Amino acid sequence: ADLVGLGFRGWVCGYRTGDLGCWERVWSLYSSVLEPKPAEAAVQCLAAWVKALRGASRHDLDVRPLDACGFCRDECLAISMIAACQHNTCPAMRACAFALIDTAHVEEVLHHTGTYALTLRSLDKVVPPQWIVNANAFIDAAPVRLH
Repeated sequence: ADLVGLGFRGWVCGYRTGDLGCWERVWSLYSSVLEPKPAEAAVQCLAAWVKALRGASRHDLDVRPLDACGFCRDECLAISMIAACQHNTCPAMRACAFALIDTAHVEEVLHHTGTYALTLRSLDKVVPPQWIVNANAFIDAAPVRLH
């Protein structure tokens, strides 16, 4: 879960701040856990997934500071999407996608979720099923929408 959550956090922070150091930290994390070629593939999938989420979302994705402990609402939903995909729980994955990006335009997001989740699974990096959340519990905690 940390690989997904911290990767998501770092990639979103990199987009938000324009600081390449955020992405370098993600690379350091992935390359410390995986061999270079698999790490490169996983980070490319992560980058495409976050780009799709940002492009589809009706609000700015919320993440905690890079060094913070624990995960916020959007980070939990993102981790849950990957866990649900890896454990073939498609309804939960779709529900988390809807809750995270607040739009029905989820097809590209789901495509990239699947690619990233399956890449990690092929590298024996599986998010435990306990990370699959009830997305409805996160609806009331939804961030303020930007219109």
